Order: sequence, then structure tokens, then C-alpha cells
Amino acid sequence: MRILYITSTRIGDAVLGSGALAHLVERYPQARFTVACGPIAAPLFADVPRLERLITVRKRKYGLHWLLLWAKLATTPWHMVVDMRASAIAWLLPALHRRILSPIKSPQHRVPRFSKVMRADPPLAPHIFAGPQARARAATIIPQEGTALALAPTANWFGKQWPIERFRELALRLTGPGGPLEGAPVLVLGGPGEREMAEPLLSALPPERTTVLFGDVDLVTAYACLARCRLFIGNDSGLMHLSAASGIPTIGLFGPSADSLYRPWGPNGRVVRGASFREILGDNFDLHARRSYMDSITVDAVLAAADEFVASASPHRAATS
Repeated sequence: MRILYITSTRIGDAVLGSGALAHLVERYPQARFTVACGPIAAPLFADVPRLERLITVRKRKYGLHWLLLWAKLATTPWHMVVDMRASAIAWLLPALHRRILSPIKSPQHRVPRFSKVMRADPPLAPHIFAGPQARARAATIIPQEGTALALAPTANWFGKQWPIERFRELALRLTGPGGPLEGAPVLVLGGPGEREMAEPLLSALPPERTTVLFGDVDLVTAYACLARCRLFIGNDSGLMHLSAASGIPTIGLFGPSADSLYRPWGPNGRVVRGASFREILGDNFDLHARRSYMDSITVDAVLAAADEFVASASPHRAATS
């Protein structure tokens, strides 16, 4: 039995829909899986059980990438095709069953929307499979489980980045003398090529208890590292969704993106925003301006949310296999 799972190019959406794939892995223990997705998200699926093929779909002009994908898949008789991209390809492949993302009449958080593809209620929580190798590597990077503060100060768009100087102040107040995480190790994460914009934060942290990962590990290992942390604070990004999927307390900082659609999913997810989404998208909003739209979020507001998490009971952690 073979099942095809087609998912997003973006890391965030790929994570938010991952509960559907985990549901299929559990429901069909005899199935072999093929996952097709964009090159950035593809590493998320390297440790999926019984993975037969991981196909990277690179966008081409005129939608030719879909034709190329069809050519790779058309000769396989599929038991089920699950399409989180709502493309036409699911209808063009031989399959006994099809599950395709449908249009919605009103905006809805991505997790319940993706879960409807599998007709699942309650929604399917995101789940990333991390094998023994990724977990072992994470244990060498974050030796002390449940102590580190994880920070993700970058995002895929400058407007969604909380000012780096505020990340610096927050980190020093959280982990400095008298802080709720006094003396805690700090993990700072970001994508390849983003380290330079985080330098004002990195230069202020004690190097002996700071770990920096900017594209230095694959996404599954990053997920396993996050699962070993005590608290995550970061901008609305794929790393935020990875953190929430791991089950650790996750604080997402939101500005010009809708937290109603993209808040960190689960009981340990929190949103901090200053101005409302509608206020930010006012008359002066410029999608192309190189400025942060997160200035209205104060360090005190984020610190208060972090303090509440630290004072609460030990969090549930997601399984990493």
C-alpha cells in the first residue's frame, strides 16, 4: 500500500499540516509513504516512518513543476493521495482515495483547516518525526534538558521582526541576576544567512552558555533541540511552529500577520502582540518598507508572559519519534 502526501513549500504551513501525515502513519501501519514538498520544507520529513520517497518540488515557470511531479508519480497505483496544496495533480493520479484541501468561506487557523482534509475532529496537532540520530545530536547540542531559553529573533520578512535590541534586553533580563531564568543557557536559532542581523543579541550573551544555530543543523535536529528547551520566544516563523509542535512553552510575537490564523498551536502556545493586526495594516502600511511593524510590543509584556510560563508546572513535551 502506498500513500502520497503533498504539502507546502513553506516551513510553517508544512509543520501546521504535519498532524495529518502522523495520523496516516498511525492509521496505516503497513503503508509506505511518499512525501512531495518544496526544498525548504523537505528536511522536515526525513525521519517519517516507512518513508519510500521524499520528492523535492522546485517551482518552475508556467506551473511546469506540477507536470514534472506528475511524471514521477503517474505510474504508481496509489491507495491514497493527500494534497495540502489544493492542486489539480491529485485528480490526475491513479488513486483509490483522495483527500484534497478545500476552499474555505471564512479565515480559519491552519491546523483545523488542514485537519479537515482528513475529516478529523478534534484537529490533528502538528507532529514532527525525529529519529534516534537527530535526538542524539540534539542531546550533544543541548546537554541539559529543560533548562535552555530558545530565541528565534529573525523572520522571513523584516516587518515581522521584533527589534533585535529588544530581544537583547529581554534575554539579559530573563537570564541575568534575579531573572526568572537566571543563569540559563541560551539557544539562538535562525535560517542560513540570518546570523548577521542577530549580532546585537549574540554579542551581548555570555559565550560560555550560548549556542548559536543559523542553518547549522537540519530542521529535524533543530526540532529535537527545541524539544529539550524550557521556553521559546520568537517572531511568527517556521521555528515558532516547530517549537510549538515540540510541546515546550512557546511565545509567538505577532505584528503584521494574523495570529488567528498562525498562532502557535497547542495548550503551551501564547501570543504577544501590541497593536492589533487591523491597526498595523492601516493607511501607512507598506509591504516593501524595510522597517519593523512590531514596535508596539514592549519588553515588559514579553517578560510577563515568559515569567508566567516559567512559574507554571513542567510542560508536556511532544514525542520525538
